[in-house]
Amino acid sequence: MTLLSQFEIQEIDQTVLLWLNDIRQKTIAAMQQRLDVHEKRDNRDLVTNVDQDNEKFINDKIRHFDAEAHIVSEEGFGDHNQDMNGRVWFVDPIDGTMNFVKQKTDFAVMIALYEDNQPVLGWILDVVNNVVYHGGPQIGVFANQLRLKPPIDDNLSEGIVLLSGARLLYGMFGYDKIAKAALGYRVIGAAGPSFIRVIMGQAIGYSSKMMPWDFAAGQVLAKTLGLSVSDIDGKALDMLSSNIVLVATNRAHRDILTLHQS
Repeated sequence: MTLLSQFEIQEIDQTVLLWLNDIRQKTIAAMQQRLDVHEKRDNRDLVTNVDQDNEKFINDKIRHFDAEAHIVSEEGFGDHNQDMNGRVWFVDPIDGTMNFVKQKTDFAVMIALYEDNQPVLGWILDVVNNVVYHGGPQIGVFANQLRLKPPIDDNLSEGIVLLSGARLLYGMFGYDKIAKAALGYRVIGAAGPSFIRVIMGQAIGYSSKMMPWDFAAGQVLAKTLGLSVSDIDGKALDMLSSNIVLVATNRAHRDILTLHQS
């Protein structure tokens, strides 16, 4: 249980919303300019000047606001955490960089706060549509100021499932069986927009290989809304390493685990 009071949590939530408003303005402005794009591991793993600038901006805000906390972030400006003791912030400055560069849509900025490994708050900014999905177990989940209700607890066969395209293509983790069992399947190519579709009830579930900054915010929001979040074997996620993440309605989650294990 978090040591923070509900008032403190609401204050943090409103503070981060102000940061994200600034980040959105900076990101939209940068999209009108020529992006500085580089490869990380290969030509499908991209980083831009916006990823780096956003991370520096957010990390600087966090360090001034919560000096004792640690930061786990994508582009190397955070800390090298060995545990989840105390307050830990997760930062994904541009989630879905390929989409950001090539499509100019279906990307997000994500921030999350955990305390002693327990979820406190999460924020997913849909930059293009100017909507922040935010909240946590103490205050509920909101799309901007609209409080969200839990999605309908449908089975896998009753909804659309979102999957990692590369792993679906090669039949990994039973994704081919999962796609066939669902009413339909889609590939979005970014964690934040995929989590948004699940918490909004537009998709029955989502699974992909993710790093902690990819799933930290989405896990807070999904669990607060009563959705199931685990790795593909049904175990709790390791917050400091990569996981094959599965978020889904409770019924679809059981259906997917059964297919994966069969």
